Amino acid sequence: MTPPTDTDTDTDTDTDAESVALAFSGGLDTTVCVPLLEQEYDYDEVIGVTVDVGQPDAELAEAAETAAALGTEHRVVDARSAFADHCLDAVRANATYQEYPLGTALARPVVAEAVRDVAAAEDCVALAHGCTGKGNDQLRFEAVWRDGDFEVVAPVRELGLTREWETAYAADHDLPVEGGNEGAWSIDTNLWSRSVEGDALEDPSYVPGEEIYEWTAPPDGETETGTETETETVTVGFEDGYPVALDGEALDPVALVETLNEVAGAHGVGRTDTMEDRMLGLKVRENYEHPAATTLLTAHEALEGLVLTADERSFKRHVDQEWAETAYEGLLDAPLMDALEGFIEVTQSRVTGTVTVRFEGGKARVVGRESPYATYAADAASFDTESVTGDIAQADATGVAKYHGFQSRLATAATDAADEETGDPDDTTVVTDGGEQ
Repeated sequence: MTPPTDTDTDTDTDTDAESVALAFSGGLDTTVCVPLLEQEYDYDEVIGVTVDVGQPDAELAEAAETAAALGTEHRVVDARSAFADHCLDAVRANATYQEYPLGTALARPVVAEAVRDVAAAEDCVALAHGCTGKGNDQLRFEAVWRDGDFEVVAPVRELGLTREWETAYAADHDLPVEGGNEGAWSIDTNLWSRSVEGDALEDPSYVPGEEIYEWTAPPDGETETGTETETETVTVGFEDGYPVALDGEALDPVALVETLNEVAGAHGVGRTDTMEDRMLGLKVRENYEHPAATTLLTAHEALEGLVLTADERSFKRHVDQEWAETAYEGLLDAPLMDALEGFIEVTQSRVTGTVTVRFEGGKARVVGRESPYATYAADAASFDTESVTGDIAQADATGVAKYHGFQSRLATAATDAADEETGDPDDTTVVTDGGEQ
């Protein structure tokens, strides 16, 4: 079987090529890329690089087994800690894209950097990925890779491959491709989120069953045995906007996220079914699971509500949106991010305290919060106290109330006066040949 050819590729495929580092998951796309890089691109050696950002151990083991069966050099890089740091930065920025927490978008630059580091250590001349020309990941990888002297190779995109062709090619060449989930769905899992797309989900009207979910129980609170799950409450501790503890126990970022994924997921927290607008303009149906992310983002925003002023919160919403959209594009090192982080850093210096969250019915609901930096005075807000503060009485609001809406009242009065003088168009009598109407 001959792969499709495309003369407009991004790389030099001469016989002098040496080693190429391939971002390697062990799935269909990257497995097929190995022989193609050797046969179609003339690289002498392919080094598969699997980057651990929190995917299941079974996936890491499968990648190692697949690389061994292919006879390919294989490296595994543990980047869970680096990735978790990005996830908690996203919490401080309340980062969501079209209402779901960023996961894959934050992971790809981490993976790209790890692959690039291996390539440099192994004296590779090129970097390769198995992304198509339709998705976001190609852009996220290459935003990191193209800031250097490596050749960038994308066989699936450059050769115009389809999954049907890849499956046939793998069978024809006896490549070690497991059916697994890829037989139905395209699944990407990391510490922060799990995404499911493809196959029947490409139909926006298709209603998926519980079989597509692994991290979250049914949100209605009913277990497999038909009994209702009880509500559960946790307290998240924050320092400078970073979540650092759960129920009073200090946890490192990886352990904190893993624990909350399990606890919140058991209550069905953190499911999103969305029509996502990708960077290239395509609209794609995606399903996500993100229990810990939902919990931490909800808790963090509640704590900000307690300590930040109204003006800070209003302006930070714009900063957060820019942060999220830039991160979605995989541009974590962009100069804009440094500027946005400067504002976020200042506001987060006071976002310290605890937030109590209750899990019930698929929701993470804030039921309590406290902070030494609270911009809140119970006596001032209470209905049971006569004055606001020592020098502000309730009666002082009378003047404010008189001015409030004053300009609107002026505008209404001016309009009414003008209508009386010129005649209200709505009351104008129309005369026709048949008489008045």
